[in-house]
Amino acid sequence: MQLTAIQRILGLLLALFSLTLLPPLAISWFARDGAAFAFLLAWGLILTAGLIMWLPVRNIRTELKLRDGFIVVVLFWVSLGLSGAIPLLLSEFPRLSITDAVFESMSGLTTTGATVLTGIDSLPLSVLFYRQQLQWMGGMGIIVLAVAILPMLGIGGMQLYKAEIPGPLKDAKLTPRITETAKALWYVYLGMTILCALSYWVAGMTPFDAIAHSFSTVSIGGFSTHDASIGYFDSTAIELVAVFFMLLGGMNFTLHFLAWRSFSLRPYLHDSEVRAYVTFLFALSLVTIVYLLYIRPEVAAADSLRDGLFQSVSIATTSGFTTASYQNWPTFLPVLLLFASFVGGCATSTGGGLKVIRVLLLVKQGLREVRRLIHPNAIFSIKLGGRSLPDRVVNAVWGFFAAYVAVFTLLMLLLLATGLDQITAFSAMAACLNNLGPGLGDVSAHYGPINDTAKWVLVVAMLLGRLEIFTLLVILTPAFWKK
Repeated sequence: MQLTAIQRILGLLLALFSLTLLPPLAISWFARDGAAFAFLLAWGLILTAGLIMWLPVRNIRTELKLRDGFIVVVLFWVSLGLSGAIPLLLSEFPRLSITDAVFESMSGLTTTGATVLTGIDSLPLSVLFYRQQLQWMGGMGIIVLAVAILPMLGIGGMQLYKAEIPGPLKDAKLTPRITETAKALWYVYLGMTILCALSYWVAGMTPFDAIAHSFSTVSIGGFSTHDASIGYFDSTAIELVAVFFMLLGGMNFTLHFLAWRSFSLRPYLHDSEVRAYVTFLFALSLVTIVYLLYIRPEVAAADSLRDGLFQSVSIATTSGFTTASYQNWPTFLPVLLLFASFVGGCATSTGGGLKVIRVLLLVKQGLREVRRLIHPNAIFSIKLGGRSLPDRVVNAVWGFFAAYVAVFTLLMLLLLATGLDQITAFSAMAACLNNLGPGLGDVSAHYGPINDTAKWVLVVAMLLGRLEIFTLLVILTPAFWKK
């Protein structure tokens, strides 16, 4: 294990992260919103910490191994969550405790979108921008951004890329060099963000709101500059823009790159996961809309159509934006939407959840077992996109699912032990482990009312969800530390 190399990279990444405090610092300076000193001091502290780690080992030129990549990713996300809390902790408004500041920071960086804040509309502009920027940086993963510049730092990046990119199929690269792969993903991500911001602006948002919401839409984050979220604007055009870019954000970003490079929709049309993703969202939206029309005859049909479509896409993709209090919808709809978040987005997307491709493979495996019961001597293979998958891929999916269920159960029991009721504990764990955000019960509006111990449990859940469980769990196993 290359400890000095890990220290060097971690210090450089912290120094890199400190630069992200300069935009909100500039906004605070020009807006004179009173938060400039907090961002300036936070920038100095994080930059100093990074340099202290980097300077003693700056001349180390050792190649990272795969185990080192896991450690760098986990340590960086933990330190990032703590460092990101510093501006929120130092700011005069809002006044946050250490627990609340770390919760808000980790929620932003993991694109969970759960918040402890109220009165968001009255927050300083720089703080509003900073919250949105956290989600944008966490969406694709700041480490993938760092991978794009790691060659000039003298280190290989494939180990970090494999540990960071979400999804079960991580071995395929878009380009021959990993640096070019990371750059390609970020070009797509940046281009989509710009298009989303322009679309929001044309649809009626102010330039500030358009940029801020483009950050949290493309990243499938869900933070907003208003307490009422997207519902604040009460605009069909804005909601349609949000739905469109939430759909794109929940798709595999490698497909976006391939479609852009070939100027063709074929990569989407020929992808089994995208077809399952769109089919699932269509069915969920249809059920929600029809049921809303049935149980709310007094509400205009157009409003039920808007609410059903928006909330279905928002919750199922784990975005977490709201236009209506879906938590208060009658009967099974709130629970249906919450369960939809377990499916989440596609692999290598900014969405959370189990990922569509894993759910698709689980269904195919279940059907194969049924056929085996009928024909015990037959040999059946699982195919995806016309190709048979090796059993190790299916076994890996089952292993992930088993770990997911075990982690979910354990952490939910811990939440119940802190005093939360069953609905609140279940929905909060689902919302945070799936990186969704809004829950049910006491966390339907925000997470401020729950106790500090529960918030720390949920912080762990957010990190596990963002790193897809195994990345964090693997470093806790004794075998990982054996030579």
